[in-house]
Amino acid sequence: MNGYKTMLKVDMRRLFTSRMFYIMLGIALCMPIAILVMTSSLAGTETTNPQTGEVTVMEGFENTWQIIGTEGGFDMMSSGGDNADPATMGMNMDMTSMCNINLVYFMLAVFLCVFVGDDFRSGYAKNLFTVRAKKGGYVASKTIVGFIAGAAMLVAFFIGTVLGGSISGLSFDLGSAGADGLVMCMLAKIFLTGVFTAIALAMSVYAKKRTWLSILLSLFGGMLLFMMIPMLTPLNSGFMNVFMCLAGGALFAAAIGSVSRVVLLKTDLV
Repeated sequence: MNGYKTMLKVDMRRLFTSRMFYIMLGIALCMPIAILVMTSSLAGTETTNPQTGEVTVMEGFENTWQIIGTEGGFDMMSSGGDNADPATMGMNMDMTSMCNINLVYFMLAVFLCVFVGDDFRSGYAKNLFTVRAKKGGYVASKTIVGFIAGAAMLVAFFIGTVLGGSISGLSFDLGSAGADGLVMCMLAKIFLTGVFTAIALAMSVYAKKRTWLSILLSLFGGMLLFMMIPMLTPLNSGFMNVFMCLAGGALFAAAIGSVSRVVLLKTDLV
């Protein structure tokens, strides 16, 4: 237990003194401002294909909170039944469904891969385990750090959304989702970071010093789950959405964390 506490203390110190962590926070803050302002200024712009004559109209966000989520998911499925529109459940592939807060999960994956990769490149991990530090404690410590980093990035994106919506003059009307739905949506997204943290950590301990490989594997794994995020964390989220993301994040962290521990036990620490 003392070894685990020491590792966690060291990792927390590294997190809050890491230049990359603050760069990621800055990107998460500025990203929604840039997206909302640019799409609002270009919305309605028409472009014509000179070969076919087809006219394409640039679409933009109609509401500030659209960059956080849209109403749908399990709440809509339960209330709308067969009339639920799949497009509102995150199954469409337009710009507004791709350029949103869910990109933060990929930023988290990149950050955690670099964070863990530094341990193996610097020789810290090998020295750490040489003094009989527990592999499970290492995985648990990195999982907590990843969760905190992901939560901070999501909060930074939310703040940037408010600023971007104000600058671009978009509506802040929450509609039927209400303030409660927005709060539940953000909580669900924060708890869901456990899933992406577990995936990135598993890929990192597998790739070790090859950070580029861990990033590629983590992004690939995240893409497989990307289209499920809007369904699990819609803007009109309720207690069930929060519970499912909390339970899912905890289960993924525990299950994939066990895999990460086995990888550390069975492979060379170089």
